[in-house]
Amino acid sequence: MDKYIYDEKNGLWYELQGDYYLPCLKLPKEESRHIGIWGQRHLRYLKQHRKVLYSELLISGKLNDYLADLNEQAEKLFFRLVKQMAKAEGINEQLKAADFMAWISKMNNIRNRAIEIVNSEIIYT
Repeated sequence: MDKYIYDEKNGLWYELQGDYYLPCLKLPKEESRHIGIWGQRHLRYLKQHRKVLYSELLISGKLNDYLADLNEQAEKLFFRLVKQMAKAEGINEQLKAADFMAWISKMNNIRNRAIEIVNSEIIYT
């Protein structure tokens, strides 16, 4: 028996392993991009609640790019929301200089609201 055979019907090479021919499959080379906290949260969500989508992305080699793009989207939305909410509520450098603890309290409140919005709009959908 030949060690390798080629199937013209599907265009795959097969390797003899014991008594069986198994397809010679390799994942495409994937350029690794940074995945931040938002991408990690979405990855955990995919593994727990969207297993089919996770498997498809992993097998196709697009998981890293998908998560990196989602992470960038979430970061942009988060920073834009924080900036807009702070402006709408009149939180500025003058408040920071006058009453630092009040400024921290208000900014933490805004930050938490922005996190909830990003989670509901992008991460857990």
